[in-house]
Amino acid sequence: MSITRADPTTDVNLRYRAFMSGFPSGVTVVTTVGADSRPRGLTCTSLASVTLNPPTLLVCIDVRSGTLTSMEESGIFGVNLLHAGGRRAAEVFATPGADRFAMVRWRPTAEFGLPWLVDDAAALAECSIAERRTVGDHVVVFGLVRSIVLASDQVPLLYGLRQFATWSPEAQPDAGARCA
Repeated sequence: MSITRADPTTDVNLRYRAFMSGFPSGVTVVTTVGADSRPRGLTCTSLASVTLNPPTLLVCIDVRSGTLTSMEESGIFGVNLLHAGGRRAAEVFATPGADRFAMVRWRPTAEFGLPWLVDDAAALAECSIAERRTVGDHVVVFGLVRSIVLASDQVPLLYGLRQFATWSPEAQPDAGARCA
């Protein structure tokens, strides 16, 4: 099955962009280490849980990304879930530029040596690439979760309507509420 992308000048593409901007999501920085041992990373809001057993998630990365190339070379990547105080890191890693890692505090993880944004991430999942699939201008990377670091209980950083936001404490759902 081949999935083709629509012409970006069409009305449906513009409406799709507006549609997706109305769906707030958590903000992550996906990190890895290249074959040259240099850290790589990018801001990503395309994260989803796939399955609990085995623990698997997915991220969607632009096909032109140097971070994607490094992920594929190493076979591993980290997903830094940013907390509300991590907005600057989200902006740094969303912008092409010089050494992004010189602009944030990070350290390699003990398990796989992946870049962990220690001041900005509430949690980190270390993953090995289980599968990849190209869809249009992005690659869906399925990651088998190998290790989890839970660093803080701060509220997550969100992105929607083309702006950053956070949950307010009064907006927290009832602890007994669950999705069906």
